[in-house]
Amino acid sequence: MAIDDPFHWLEDLDSASTREWITAQNQKTAAFLQTIPQREQIRKCLTELWNYEKRSVPRKEGGRFFFTVNDGLQNQAVLCTVERVGDPPRVLIDPNRLSADGTVAMTNFQPSHDGSKVAYGLAGAGSDWEEWRVLEVESGKPTTDHLKWIKFSTVQWAPDNQGFFYCRYDEPQKKEEFHGANYFQKIFYHRLGTPQADDPLIYYRGDQKEWVYELLVSDDARYLILHVWKATDITNAVFFKDLTSDDPIVELIPRFESRYLFIGNDGPVFYFWTDHKAPKGRVISIDIRQTDPAMWREVIPQREHLLESAGMVRDYFVAQYLRDAHAHVEIFDLNGRPVRTIELPGIGTVTGFYGHRKDTETFFDFNEFRSPARSYRYDVVSGEMSVFHAPKLQFNPDDFVTHQVFFTSKDGTRVPMFISHKRGLKLDGTNPTELYGYGGFNIPLTPLYSSTRLAWMEMGGVHVSVNLRGGAEYGEEWHQAGTKAKKQNVFDDFVAAAEWLIENRYTSRPHLVISGRSNGGLLVGACITQRPDLFGAAVPGVGVMDMLRFHKFTIGWSWVSDYGSPDDPEDFKALYAYSPYHNIRPGTAYPPTLITTADHDDRVVPAHSYKFAAALQSAQGGDAPILIRIDVRAGHGVGKPTSKLIDEAVDILSFYTKVLR
Repeated sequence: MAIDDPFHWLEDLDSASTREWITAQNQKTAAFLQTIPQREQIRKCLTELWNYEKRSVPRKEGGRFFFTVNDGLQNQAVLCTVERVGDPPRVLIDPNRLSADGTVAMTNFQPSHDGSKVAYGLAGAGSDWEEWRVLEVESGKPTTDHLKWIKFSTVQWAPDNQGFFYCRYDEPQKKEEFHGANYFQKIFYHRLGTPQADDPLIYYRGDQKEWVYELLVSDDARYLILHVWKATDITNAVFFKDLTSDDPIVELIPRFESRYLFIGNDGPVFYFWTDHKAPKGRVISIDIRQTDPAMWREVIPQREHLLESAGMVRDYFVAQYLRDAHAHVEIFDLNGRPVRTIELPGIGTVTGFYGHRKDTETFFDFNEFRSPARSYRYDVVSGEMSVFHAPKLQFNPDDFVTHQVFFTSKDGTRVPMFISHKRGLKLDGTNPTELYGYGGFNIPLTPLYSSTRLAWMEMGGVHVSVNLRGGAEYGEEWHQAGTKAKKQNVFDDFVAAAEWLIENRYTSRPHLVISGRSNGGLLVGACITQRPDLFGAAVPGVGVMDMLRFHKFTIGWSWVSDYGSPDDPEDFKALYAYSPYHNIRPGTAYPPTLITTADHDDRVVPAHSYKFAAALQSAQGGDAPILIRIDVRAGHGVGKPTSKLIDEAVDILSFYTKVLR
């Protein structure tokens, strides 16, 4: 079967013709956006809303607390430490000093067990490639350690605090560095003060090019745990190594039939969160001296609602549930008996609950659509909870409301969504409304604050986040219902959400814009090619648009777990049926569309957006603008500096005000 690919030439990202096309497109888009009179007022509003102190959930190691702080408009958050809660933070690492334009970001950090050192990763221009370095905490001086070609990995310190385990790829050829496929991840051990070239190889499977690893060191520092994944497939295996012996790595759970996530251990008894025989999650224990599955013990059984994750602090499990896509947290003892429920401040999302067996306290963030994250300290023994950090805001969250509704999708499935707006909204069908979705890779879309969304609501807009199938809101069955041959369910859910909002007079077609990023960009691309009549505008961000060639670039091959393989005849039929790039029809009147991407995106390569934009412009049968905004020195989104985030948000909100009638 011959497939037309007229804009294949745009896959050569550094060719003269592609660079010339990028320049021309950016000039065209800038000329359109700069004429919008509300633009400067939008920038002023956004900048004011963005300007508040942001802190990450503190992590405690060796008697010190480590967390990141952004004072408001800094391009990058800085890593800080304190010895006592309430002390003034001491800056350890300030990425803002590492580049003039703020495009070098600290991607992750890991303190040593004794808190004397911290390893941290840096990435430039939004790349997924990271370089890791080490800092002495007391003196603030860097060591000579410098590790490269690390991607999709953090580090785990060895028990003696003199080195750590990490994963890396072989150094790519220069022309393949940003867009070549990544295979054969390997696990190494780095001893401080030695060159990376001398790092011993700990584990590597030459027969498994798609395996990737997540490393953990147990709380008692005795075991190295290996979560083994086949890329983005949600099932995994679990191996471990006893760090007190020379014994080889043990394949504890060698089968890839369910998910198993290590929670903690009591000596040889390992605790896992799993969806094995429990699509909504449960906690089990495995005695590594008796590994027969018949000997596994259920600790916390599956319930009606999704058990999203679980952790151990002191002698308790902290169990995080999702109830209709928002957080519910309970404490259990190690025998699985309920102790108490944590009373959360409202409908929102929680993150954190880091801790050790010796700790009595833990910390978590509570996030909602109406206001930024607030940090809380929680005593797992007494149940006492207090505010650790609350940002000072320049607006009143009570001026806004969020409520949850449910609608029926095309096949009768009940789907939830959150609707947020200013108080006193009139349901007259004229409200400018942003419908946002993702729907994939077992990722839930839960309540989260965004200064951009709040600016939109301040301008009178309505923000709607819809919990599509393909996500994790209701467990593995919900996820699988939006994958491979069933991917069309995700688009049907999104269309049904739009129709519900119109039928219930929240908005109408001319006032409705749809948006999403990455897999959500695919969602938007598929929906405007399937239902161009339904939407007033569209903003697909860093989307996967060519479903026949997505597996050819960087980590794209790993998405086969959700999308299916273009090389499989049956999967090919499903992919071709909805691939946004291949379903553009000449002469169709498409809604105003602003496509966003970045020239250094090495996860979803920008060729997806380039080709989609070129094809949509060529086919446009109406007079609505089809624009593409191509950020330079930026990637998929992680580590993007504040200045670039604000610039992009100003452009998107300005676009909304211009094209929504």
